[in-house]
Amino acid sequence: MSPEHFYRSYSPRQPASARYPGPGPAAQQGAAPAPMTTSTGATPPGASDAANDPLAAYRINEAPYYRAVADEVELYEAAYLARMPMMLKGPTGCGKTRFVEYMAWKLGKPLITVACNEDMTASDLVGRFLLDANGTRWQDGPLALAARHGGICYLDEIVEARQDTTVVIHPLTDARRILPLDKKGEVIHAHPDFQVVISYNPGYQSLMKDLKQSTKQRFGGLDFAYPAHEVEAEIVAHESGIGRDVAKKLVQIAERARNLKGHGLDEGISTRMLIYAGSLIERGVNPLAACRVALVRPITDDPDMRNALDSAVTTYF
Repeated sequence: MSPEHFYRSYSPRQPASARYPGPGPAAQQGAAPAPMTTSTGATPPGASDAANDPLAAYRINEAPYYRAVADEVELYEAAYLARMPMMLKGPTGCGKTRFVEYMAWKLGKPLITVACNEDMTASDLVGRFLLDANGTRWQDGPLALAARHGGICYLDEIVEARQDTTVVIHPLTDARRILPLDKKGEVIHAHPDFQVVISYNPGYQSLMKDLKQSTKQRFGGLDFAYPAHEVEAEIVAHESGIGRDVAKKLVQIAERARNLKGHGLDEGISTRMLIYAGSLIERGVNPLAACRVALVRPITDDPDMRNALDSAVTTYF
């Protein structure tokens, strides 16, 4: 399958145009765009192709940048060939979601991402009946959509969802590979390409927010951490556009802050935050101000901790 037919993840309710408003390589090569209408309400020529593709909103336009740090790519590929559900564990902002996007692109599969939260119900995942001008109709949820049409369903921060909600994935993550739609009286037999991937931050686990063993033991697991110094500097430089020397200084600041985790900080400075800081610097913001805005102020309100982190920043800038 050519790269033009690969897919990318979006929020289930977010139109593709919200993230990539311009025509990307896929559109230039003839891949179907999202459904659209003219100012008169008519459907333009060619738009019907997107309407016939239930996963058109999840198509990819370009390869996501991902820098492998070990053998995680090869392990995931082997797991996908076995259709093994996968569990990604690691601190916030270390690259778990980017990794899933990259693997979906590399494997050429649709990727439907769900940001889990405590208010999410089983119906939000599976689907529900809706009322419209024509009466009652069934609307597949993201999990049912992926299972029915052969996508990867990525449940981000799974522990934020209630346990009585997450158990709906159990029949899809064992040998049965089915999804009962009790309200509809239907059983979806998962498409051969379907896979479930979940992620969470072990640092936020508690007795109240943890996965049941009956859920954990249905998944293979990959541990993620912040990359080694040189690798992280390479990632920050690539994603933000700053020079390697500045990127290394940002990484050194992050490493000092991470040593304070559990000693005044709940979480260290993530790679994502370093990219934010680098992006500000690249746009002409003074490095001291950029680091205060992107690195120090978001992670703590404690005056003494802020002073300590500000001092670390001034050491390098």
